[in-house]
Amino acid sequence: MDTHTTDAAPPPPTAAVPPDVELAHAVDVLRLLADRTRLAVLAMLDGTEMSVTAIAEALDRPVPAVSQHLARLRAGRLVTARRDGTTVWYGQPDEHVAALVTNVLQHTEHALYETPPHHRTG
Repeated sequence: MDTHTTDAAPPPPTAAVPPDVELAHAVDVLRLLADRTRLAVLAMLDGTEMSVTAIAEALDRPVPAVSQHLARLRAGRLVTARRDGTTVWYGQPDEHVAALVTNVLQHTEHALYETPPHHRTG
């Protein structure tokens, strides 16, 4: 007869590990976000489209430099490009990119401020 009883909790469920292909792609996305200019571009494109000229002016950066960043973001499928005559309009492809950018910036606010700006009223 076993006289030893344990009140140990059952082991936690094993967390599912995403497939390698998904992890590799996620790392590539995070590498693209790990640049101040590219992150700023994505933040500015939340809910709108902008031309490379307008983005460069807002960032006070040369157009060729911004174009290179946009090309990398486009290759990573983090921005869309729509041509209208001679102007190319850049935007975000979906709500997931917007949420990713918003979350990383809000996470940063929590790390930097006692009351993060996104929690302040009026």
